[in-house]
Amino acid sequence: MNNKIFILGILLSALMISSCVKDLDVTPKDPSKILAGNLGDDPVYMKMALGKLYASFIISGQGANGGDDITAADGNFFTTMRALWNLQEITTDEAICAWGDIGIADLNTQTWSPSNPFLTALYQRLALSITYANDFINNATLYGGSDADRYIAEARFLRALAYYWAIDLFGQFPFTTEVDGVGKFFPKIGTRTEIFEYIESELLAIENTLGAPRSSYPQADQAAAWMLLARLYLNAEVYTGTARWNDVVTYTDKVINAGYSLAANYRQNFSADNDGRSNPEMIFAWEQDGIHVQGYVGTTFIIESSSDSRYIRAEDFHGLTSNTNWNGNRARVQFLNVLVDTIATYGNVPTPEADSLFLQTNDNRVFLKRKKSKNIPSPSSSGDYGIGVYKFTARNADGSRPANYNTAYACTDFPVFRLADAYMMRAEARYRLGGAANIDAAVADINRIRERAYGNTSGNITAADLDLDFLIDERGREFYYEAQRRTDLIRFGKFTGGDYLWQWKGGAFAGASTPEYLNLFPIPGDELSSNPNYNGVNNPGY
Repeated sequence: MNNKIFILGILLSALMISSCVKDLDVTPKDPSKILAGNLGDDPVYMKMALGKLYASFIISGQGANGGDDITAADGNFFTTMRALWNLQEITTDEAICAWGDIGIADLNTQTWSPSNPFLTALYQRLALSITYANDFINNATLYGGSDADRYIAEARFLRALAYYWAIDLFGQFPFTTEVDGVGKFFPKIGTRTEIFEYIESELLAIENTLGAPRSSYPQADQAAAWMLLARLYLNAEVYTGTARWNDVVTYTDKVINAGYSLAANYRQNFSADNDGRSNPEMIFAWEQDGIHVQGYVGTTFIIESSSDSRYIRAEDFHGLTSNTNWNGNRARVQFLNVLVDTIATYGNVPTPEADSLFLQTNDNRVFLKRKKSKNIPSPSSSGDYGIGVYKFTARNADGSRPANYNTAYACTDFPVFRLADAYMMRAEARYRLGGAANIDAAVADINRIRERAYGNTSGNITAADLDLDFLIDERGREFYYEAQRRTDLIRFGKFTGGDYLWQWKGGAFAGASTPEYLNLFPIPGDELSSNPNYNGVNNPGY
C-alpha cells in the first residue's frame, strides 16, 4: 500500500458514522465503502478510517470539486491549513495578500469582524476534525482489531492538535469528546483554560501508546505529542495566565534526545524530499503528494500564491508549471529587515537594486526577491509590489523532480513540527527562566540553528546579544511562512499595540497601533447565533 495513499483516505462518510443496528454488521455491497461494524475485519480498514481523520486537516474531502466535507464555492479555499496559514501569516509582517476575495483585506489590515469567512471556515473545519476523531475513537474501541490502541492514540493526538489551534485562535470553543457521541445537539462551550487542561491531560495519557519517535512517519508518534506539549506550555501564560517554562524544557529535551538531527540543508525542510523518511529533522507534517493528494492547499497553495509571471515565476523558483503564478502573497518590507540584516549586509546605503535576490547576505535561510518596489502602495495593490518569498519548492532540495512529480500539485509536505523548533522553544524557555547557566544554554541552542543557517560560526551570538527582541526575530528568520508568526508575536506582545508596526497594520501605510482584544479572533457570527450555549456573548471587544 502506498504510504501516501492512506493520508488521502479512501473512505466515504458511511465509514465515520456509528450504527446501532446489528443488521449493518455485514460486508457492504459496494466494496469502496466500509461500514463501522466492519472496521475490525481487515487491519487495512482501520488505517483507512484513520486516514480520513488525517486528511481532514489538509484537503477539502474525497473527490475533486464536489467531494468537499463542508460545502463551499471553492473547497480548496477554506481547508484547515490554508485558512490557518492566512490567519497566522497575512495578519502579520510576514505576508500580505493582493487578492480581492471577501475577508482577505480584513486580515491584511487587522480589521476583521465576526463575519470574516476564513474565521468561519477554520472554526467549522476544526470542529469537524474533532467530530471525526470522536467518532473514530468510538468505532475503533468497539470494532477495532490489531493496532487499535495506537490508532486511537493517534486520533486523540489529532483531536488535541485541533483543540490547540482552536484555543490559540478563538479562546473558548465547543467542547466534545467521544463520550458525547456524534449527533444533533448543542455542544457546551469550553473555556480556554479548561480546554488547555484537557489537551495536556490527553497528551500525557497517550504518549506511551503512540509509536516510538521516527517509527511511523507521517503518522503521529511520541515526538509529535512531546512537541505539541512543548508548544502548549510555550504559550501557557497567554492561554491561562500561568507560565510553564520548565515544562517547555522538559518536553523539548525529550524531542532533542529522541534521535532527530537538523537537516544539513535548511531548504530540504521545504522541498519535495522533506518528508520524515529522508529528512532527519521532520517530526510531524501533513503529507502531500502530486499524484495521490491533490488540491490547491498546503504547500501547493503557498508556492502558487507566492509566485507571479514576472518576479517570482513558479516554474523558475518553485518547480510547478500548470496553473501557476497566482500573484497573491508576499512579505512586507518590515519583515525584510527582520530576515536580512540590511545594515550588516549593505552598510548605511539603500539595498542595492542589483542584488534583487539578497545574495549578499550570509544567512542561507533567505529565499526572497525584491519585486517592483519594496513598498506596497495600498493593501489591495498588485502582488508585483513587496518582497517575494520562494521558501517552499516543488522540487527536491538538489533541484531535481520528485518521483511523484505533478505540474500542478506539490509533493512537499507541510511541516507542523521539526527539530529546529525544539531547539528554539527550549532556548526561549531557558532565557525566560533566567540565570547565567540558562542563558548560556539558550545561546548554545540558538547557535546550533545559526551554524546551519550560516554554514559556519560566523553568525554565532553571545549572551550579550540575546534578548526578547532577538528571540522573536530569530524565530521569524527560522520559521517564516510556516503558520506560526501570529502566535509568536502575541507571546512577545508585538501582534497588536504600537510596539511593533508594519506596513498596513491597522489600515495605515506606516502601520498603526491596534487594540489588544484582536489577539483573539471573534467567534464567527453564524456559530455564535446557532449555539445557545454561547448566550450570545462573543469574545471581549467584538
